[in-house]
Amino acid sequence: MTMHNPSRPGDMVGNMIEELEITVTDASRHLGVARQTLNNLINNDTASISPEMAVRLEAVFGSTADNWLRMQANYDAAKINKRASEITKGLKRFVPSATRTEKPTLEQA
Repeated sequence: MTMHNPSRPGDMVGNMIEELEITVTDASRHLGVARQTLNNLINNDTASISPEMAVRLEAVFGSTADNWLRMQANYDAAKINKRASEITKGLKRFVPSATRTEKPTLEQA
């Protein structure tokens, strides 16, 4: 099932750090990343959890790297699906020809 408005994983990391009552500086030290890197993940809407960060989050705070990456993928998919019609405007589906001697064509709108 696809979520239409999943939480941004960076917000979830920020909430987790807040609940643990530690600072971003302390959390970044535990994760082995620059404070600015973690701050960007938490506060920048365009920052994403990378596979490396997912492994770090798993090691330090729990859950699994796969879960962190799935949450990021679900968030990204929901975000891009809101713009799908804008992105695909004017694009036509490729349809291979019936015989191999003909060149492939694009569907006519």
